[in-house]
Amino acid sequence: MNVAVIGTGYVGLVTGVVFADLGNDVICVDKDASKVEKLSRGEPTIYEPGLEEMLQRNIRDNRITFTSDLAAAAVKADVIFIAVGTPPKSNGESDLAQVQEAAEAIARALDRYKIIVNKSTVPVGTGNFVRDLIIANRRQKVDFDVVSNPEFLREGSAIQDTLKPDRIVIGAPSKTVAMTLLELYAPLERPMMITDVESAEMIKYASNAFLATKISFINAIADLCEKVGSDVLQVAKGMGFDNRIGAAFLQAGLGFGGSCFPKDTLSLIHISTKFDEDNELLHTVVAINERRVPRFCERIEARLSPLKGKQIGMLGLAFKPNTDDLREAKSLEIIQFLLDGGARVKAYDPVAMSGAAALVPELELAENAYAAAEGADALVIVTEWNEFKLLNLERVKSLMAQPIVFDGRNIYSPERMQALGIEYHSIGRGIRKSHD
Repeated sequence: MNVAVIGTGYVGLVTGVVFADLGNDVICVDKDASKVEKLSRGEPTIYEPGLEEMLQRNIRDNRITFTSDLAAAAVKADVIFIAVGTPPKSNGESDLAQVQEAAEAIARALDRYKIIVNKSTVPVGTGNFVRDLIIANRRQKVDFDVVSNPEFLREGSAIQDTLKPDRIVIGAPSKTVAMTLLELYAPLERPMMITDVESAEMIKYASNAFLATKISFINAIADLCEKVGSDVLQVAKGMGFDNRIGAAFLQAGLGFGGSCFPKDTLSLIHISTKFDEDNELLHTVVAINERRVPRFCERIEARLSPLKGKQIGMLGLAFKPNTDDLREAKSLEIIQFLLDGGARVKAYDPVAMSGAAALVPELELAENAYAAAEGADALVIVTEWNEFKLLNLERVKSLMAQPIVFDGRNIYSPERMQALGIEYHSIGRGIRKSHD
């Protein structure tokens, strides 16, 4: 099948590469010419495990190409995916400017029947919005249909999530239209759900907001655990054995970040308000999340006061492991707090350092985790990369000016840290101090 994908961010690039790997002829479109040039050479513009190898294989086999010519791609395609950004406005509303631009360009190029698929995360009603734009801007009176096909991939495991999704949701105006999408996804042999367009749009937002709610819930429990002497890891484990609850997204820490949960939860709040539904639950979910980093930073400041002149080592910059994405990353909030207090911050991340340095020029970069710890008055764990879990902690302690660790992701055992003589501050497990 001839497929065009407009937008080469996380969703667009992964979608295009996977469809190509399934044997389709794919054209990926991006208005950034330098990005197109880089991708055409087989160089991914994002870090995602397995992506580079799959990209290069499909370029070599002539199944995927990249262009800035949206019109040419649209003419060739049978199915056109819109996978552009929908960033939040200041009021939480999703900004559909890029969706509008793509829809209008598709309309001008429309020369025969096409299926236009909204892959971007968009508010309920965007399907009709795109349809109206195409009708208003098409130059030839040809038929088309607009479908909603939300993505559920997770950064860091996006290839696997696209190849083996829990479900494939297709919101279409009719079963006949849905059959084309079913054919496209058939090689994956995964559960598929056909519904109306509006329900498909809502499924995406509701799913992400629910997962955000789980995270904020366990973080609220973690705060209580610190005061009553419970261990939130044991509490979450006990909860997770219940099939009605499940263990996923019950990891207490610094809260949710990235490009999806914050944006989608705020957008759902905006939609609720628009339709006179005051969603108190989601307001609380956001409020709890916004409090995570300030609470963590207050603990650092209380222990190290004054911050001025202190050297802080930081492990992890990306918002989660196995990605270089810094959108809504907790590291940036913590770094700014420490710098504002007069501290020096020396950080290490396996893949996200260049991006962080561009955003925070004052940030010092370390060549590895041990270099970040060297001479530090405290070490702050922000991203739970596996390599941090496997560090030689005796060596870490020997390098530090003061053996104090603030662990925002609970990757170490308090008992082990205490035995090593490391003062250990974690989330939802109280404060463990050495007896040296």
